[in-house]
Amino acid sequence: MSYVPRLTEQTVAVLRAMLAAPTTPRWGRDIANETGLKSGTLHPILARLEQAGWVVSAWEDPAEHEDAGRPRRRYYQFAPGGAEAARCAIATVVAPTKSSPVGRLRPQLGH
Repeated sequence: MSYVPRLTEQTVAVLRAMLAAPTTPRWGRDIANETGLKSGTLHPILARLEQAGWVVSAWEDPAEHEDAGRPRRRYYQFAPGGAEAARCAIATVVAPTKSSPVGRLRPQLGH
């Protein structure tokens, strides 16, 4: 896991959604509904997280979607060490600001 993906607010939102249940495989539309991101924003983020080695993906068994009468889903979940890498990365970029008690993405000096 030497490559660190760019941690935009959208990327942090995806990571937080996945960290809510870090061992549970999630499919794209599920993550999109939780984060409010559109497919064209979400899937490139998931691809970057996969390229970084933080996330792995797999297509569901064809019988599952055929029996359900819906398109096949691609599931994403953290790779070994991926959840910890995500937690550490988020901790280094999220800092409270005067205008927002929740925090904004901002590099913290000295970390």
